[in-house]
Amino acid sequence: MTLAKLGFFAVLATIVAQAPQAANNLDVANRVEGSDAERQIFPAVPLSVQSKNPERLRAGKVLVASRSLGDPSFAQTVVLLVHYDSGGVVGLILNRRTELPLSRVLEDNAAKDRSDPVYFGGPVDSEKILALRKSPTKVDGATEICDGVYQIVTKAQLQQALSDRAASKAFHVYLGYAGWHANQLRTEIEMGAWFVFPGDAQTVFNSDPDSLWPEMIRKTELQMARNEPVDAN
Repeated sequence: MTLAKLGFFAVLATIVAQAPQAANNLDVANRVEGSDAERQIFPAVPLSVQSKNPERLRAGKVLVASRSLGDPSFAQTVVLLVHYDSGGVVGLILNRRTELPLSRVLEDNAAKDRSDPVYFGGPVDSEKILALRKSPTKVDGATEICDGVYQIVTKAQLQQALSDRAASKAFHVYLGYAGWHANQLRTEIEMGAWFVFPGDAQTVFNSDPDSLWPEMIRKTELQMARNEPVDAN
């Protein structure tokens, strides 16, 4: 696997394009695989979501899978949206850390001794490499997804992060991504498959990703409990 496979714009093209395109020397797939774009969500019991307003959906928002989400690819997941518009939606699963070290994935001398693990970003194009970096200052050329969280979109930016020895707590690499059509994601939220949260660096770079979904789903349940009407009797 080469660093030339890195690229967000190549990822977005897989959602909206019907034929391969070349951009910035990055590989571009033809489309989102049908198994993902047409997957079915089967909530056992409809749940109240934080908001059914599509205006809440944008890059930087975090999706938390409801307990009743029936798709095994997304059960108990927390997903950061890194792109959202009428052409398509791209997200990265934040809480599926693998045991695969960076040194096994990135063919770069700067990564040869990196033992920090790679994350499984989603079921689409699992050989595609994407990355997020936390920084208190602007990262030149990178896209800020939410406060202090930048998406690395070029090979040069990735190499810079490696050269800067960005620590694992501030730099994550993902294999694959999650992809939706915009109307599809809105429908899933209206069905109660997802809760919508604002994104932040602490959530994205949580030091214990296995605990991330349980913590966030409890927040939704506490909020739902507070919003239930009180029985006067």
